[in-house]
Amino acid sequence: MRAKRFFISTLKEAPADAEIISHQLMMRAGMIKRLGSGIYNYMPMGLRIIRKVEKIVREEMNRSGAVEMLMPVVQPAELWQETGRWQKYGAELMRIKDRHGRDFIIQPTSEEAITDVARQEIKSYRQLPINFYHIQTKFRDERRPRFGLMRGREFTMKDAYSFDRDIAGMQQSYQIMYDAYIRIFNRFGLQFRAVAADNGAIGGTGSHEFHVIADTGEDALVYCPTSDYAANMEAAEAVTLISERAAASAALTKTATPGKAKCEDVAALLGIPLQNTVKSIVLTVETEEKGQIQKQVWMLLLRGDHELNEIKVGKIPGLANYRFSTEDEIVEHFGTPPGYLGPINILPSKCPVKVLADRTVAMMSDFVCGANQVDFHFTGVNWGRDVAEPMVADIRNVVAGDPSPDGKGVLAIQRGIEVGHVFQLGTSYSESMKATFLDENGKPQFLQMGCYGIGITRILGAAIEQNFDAKGIVWPTAIAPFEVVLCPMGMDRSELVKEQTEQLYNALLAAGVDVILDDRGERPGAMFADWELIGVPHRVVIGERGLKEGNLEYQGRRDTEASVVPVQEMLAYLLEKLKSAALV
Repeated sequence: MRAKRFFISTLKEAPADAEIISHQLMMRAGMIKRLGSGIYNYMPMGLRIIRKVEKIVREEMNRSGAVEMLMPVVQPAELWQETGRWQKYGAELMRIKDRHGRDFIIQPTSEEAITDVARQEIKSYRQLPINFYHIQTKFRDERRPRFGLMRGREFTMKDAYSFDRDIAGMQQSYQIMYDAYIRIFNRFGLQFRAVAADNGAIGGTGSHEFHVIADTGEDALVYCPTSDYAANMEAAEAVTLISERAAASAALTKTATPGKAKCEDVAALLGIPLQNTVKSIVLTVETEEKGQIQKQVWMLLLRGDHELNEIKVGKIPGLANYRFSTEDEIVEHFGTPPGYLGPINILPSKCPVKVLADRTVAMMSDFVCGANQVDFHFTGVNWGRDVAEPMVADIRNVVAGDPSPDGKGVLAIQRGIEVGHVFQLGTSYSESMKATFLDENGKPQFLQMGCYGIGITRILGAAIEQNFDAKGIVWPTAIAPFEVVLCPMGMDRSELVKEQTEQLYNALLAAGVDVILDDRGERPGAMFADWELIGVPHRVVIGERGLKEGNLEYQGRRDTEASVVPVQEMLAYLLEKLKSAALV
């Protein structure tokens, strides 16, 4: 590729609405141009990267035995009504009508569409297993699109869906996809981590997320440096921090704590560690019985320095549809506003209160909690003696230094950007859409499904968040817009420079290298600044002074200084650099 025949459009400053570094650098490098809120044109430089990402994904999906197809962006509402997601999905689902008034959606995902294909095409166990995938545009009507391609409304994803005859087969297909994802992200040249995750709204029984490691990541990843344990914060198990409950050693005392509604303030007033305090969180669950709304109130207890994990709470029987209680409801049920709540002396009520303690709280003794009276707390509280033993569950977020659930060390936390997710769906979609096959005995069975996604366009933003410096982007070679850029000095004025540049350019093309020759005639400073901003990983400078000495200059994007390489050795030198990059 010659730069004059390509389209290069760089900016010295990022637009004011570009919030994070990847958004700023992609706009400055001319890779994307904003068309509307959360909607971007992929400019030629950006599209080259997308196509390279797609190529790696496609090669590894094909290698895994998956079969490519393509499902439409616009899908009929009837499919989504069958699964109930027409109502459940929420405002992110873009609903539209055609000229006849029929309902459609602009797809955010394709579970319904692929299950419809399966129930029509898969008739016998002899057709299983099968895994279909596509790379397609998606649309999610984000309330507040932001961060460029990281949280846009229109984006590109690779979706794959496996179909199996039984759970064992589904788990085998899941492992094949998990392994394929490991290969894909290794080939991208990115630092990543696969972590156990919650299935969320998509349903199913088990899943893993794939995160690109970046300090700016939205997600907290929990892992054990001395074992294989890894999970996202939502799914990370928090074991009890107290192995055995100590015997009571203090008397229960109602203690004045005027104006101290937070555990931190109470601990400071009493001169005790925050870890000796317990805080209360009140939830309400509403159910309808015979046309009447019934309320169930829950008091959840956490140690004062711990935080509630809302995903874990939602999985506890009876709490699937909980909400946080209002202050008026709290006053009604406990006789005090938040800040002074506790499990002792709960008021008699038409609405009984269920008390649920985190695992660590359940093992505490002589702790401090609210007295259900403004400006008062109880000290010296003990289970069994002062208050009934609670229900117990894991309801908190882990913190760095907690014991690893596998017993092989302690936990650490790092930030990551989710770019892939694999799910064991089971029969959640095949049952609702009646997608069956006939087994060996001629009996219908529901298809066992798996679901596997990669955010193609999101990879670009995540890669930049991990790989940048003060000059611009630093692309891994595998997904860079070009592998090598040739920067001739005065090519239009020097026949020697022109001859050597053309010779090296043609040799690189013949060797299959993705090279761009900057023949725009820019000044060296402007030329170098453009390619450092764009992030091409390998640069060769061809100058008349160096050529007279028989040399060229090579500089890797991460190198602080250029290296002098003899002209005759430059091709082999570059090929070795590219080979080494491919092995990383």
